[in-house]
Amino acid sequence: MAQDVIVRSDLRVESRRMKLKKLGMDLIALAIAVVFLFPLYWILISSFKTDVEIFDKNISFWPRTFTVLPWVTQLGDKEFLASLFNSFAIATCNMVLSTLLGLTAAYGLARFNVPFKKTLLLLFLVTQMMPNSLLLTPLYLTFTKMHLLNSYPAPVMAIATGSIPFIVVTLRPFFLSLPKSLDEAARIDGCNALTSFLRIMVPIARVGIVTCLVFCFLHGWNDLVYSMTFNVKADMRPLTANIYKYMDKYGTKWNQIMAYGMILVIPVVLIFVSLQKYIVGGLTAGAVKE
Repeated sequence: MAQDVIVRSDLRVESRRMKLKKLGMDLIALAIAVVFLFPLYWILISSFKTDVEIFDKNISFWPRTFTVLPWVTQLGDKEFLASLFNSFAIATCNMVLSTLLGLTAAYGLARFNVPFKKTLLLLFLVTQMMPNSLLLTPLYLTFTKMHLLNSYPAPVMAIATGSIPFIVVTLRPFFLSLPKSLDEAARIDGCNALTSFLRIMVPIARVGIVTCLVFCFLHGWNDLVYSMTFNVKADMRPLTANIYKYMDKYGTKWNQIMAYGMILVIPVVLIFVSLQKYIVGGLTAGAVKE
């Protein structure tokens, strides 16, 4: 009897210890979240302030004079709407092009005996490490001869030079982790290499593919260097390249810049919130040792 009492007491102590540990971890996670999300919160509230309040010495964590004029100005500006369309067009085209080429390349390098496979993989890794500024001159000369300047294909193909290696490096280990018996079973059922890839491998790899789709879209959405270089016309530039128009000789319109920045960030936040389980699963699913 006494032993049962001691065991119950130990269990209660252990339970309290586990609860305190969980509470401590929750508080640490909350503090980290506050630190990382505070800049986003500051941009949001600043977009509803007047410029006078933004520069006021008395810092306010909520607008004293609430105004939606910066947002109305953005959404009613035809140049802004054109830039918004350009951003979506460039990001979507880069996502589609990079995924089609990168997905098939990753599967081919994982399943077939490709000559110089290790050299190709090394080149993909080196390509990811190359800065954009190093590629600007040769790409500019190439696109000039191809008459692609001031068009969507120029920045899309330039951004794809970084997105495709990312997809190959991410998805190839994922395909390697899948048993080859799946391919063999598909061949027995009458599938060739292409139909086996489309009907068997692609559905199984959907978690990794969704992850690559998200990051490819963000590569195009966040691009600045390529769009500024290859699209000289203002009406062809995306959102990231047109934010400078709120800085002129009369000063900087900070509340409009903050509203502009929030509109740039909102799609990114929505994508990560809605697809977070796929993104986390896709980044870890292919983490296998060859």
